[in-house]
Amino acid sequence: MTVHFVGAGPGAADLLTLRAARLVSEADVVLFPGTYLEDGVLEHCRDGAVLVDTQDLDLDGIVATIVEAHAEGQGVVRLTSGDPSVYSALTEQTRRLDDAGVPWDVVPGVAAYAAAAAVVGRELTVPLVAQSVVITRPQARSTEMPAGESLEAFARTGATLALHLGITRTRELMTDLAPHYGDGCPVVVVHRASQPGEQVLVGTVNDIADQVEEAGLRQAAVILVGPALGRGGGDSWLYSATRDRQPR
Repeated sequence: MTVHFVGAGPGAADLLTLRAARLVSEADVVLFPGTYLEDGVLEHCRDGAVLVDTQDLDLDGIVATIVEAHAEGQGVVRLTSGDPSVYSALTEQTRRLDDAGVPWDVVPGVAAYAAAAAVVGRELTVPLVAQSVVITRPQARSTEMPAGESLEAFARTGATLALHLGITRTRELMTDLAPHYGDGCPVVVVHRASQPGEQVLVGTVNDIADQVEEAGLRQAAVILVGPALGRGGGDSWLYSATRDRQPR
């Protein structure tokens, strides 16, 4: 049996991939992050499947649950919020599974920042405005950030920022970003993108913290920052009418 790490997307039951939905429906044991997923995601589970909410488990407890289920010959799906490639603790878990001799694979999902951009209908890479997206997080009561990965360093690039795990520090973040992006730079905050409790705040570096505090947002939100969130910019050379499309 192979343990499947499955990206559950931003939380909506119908934003799982077909592969993800199939694996969840076949699993004997499904571990899921209850803090971030809509209940509807678990409706893909078969009757009789064992459901384990990981929000109250530490890393060793999660891995022990997986290893035990695997040893009993049970099919296991470990759901992650968004896509497993970002802030999913995939590396820590699979390293331990390797040590235990447990095989595993990964199924991608819709990333939370992509879902947030979709909610407001914005492209994050606009010609002549921004051609890069930086996915990062602030550092507070969490693992220390690597040297050179300060928010200010990323902000100096002018790229579109997708900030995870920082909603409770919005005011501090905007103070740090203002010198680089300006007070009027567009900012979008999406709480529980695609889920029934979805909230969308649209503002600027200058006023978004007021909106976040008024809304009382404390978790499960993505902050997007950058001029690409506006409506300006140029046209892509790829689709230009003057581009030579003859094969060479």
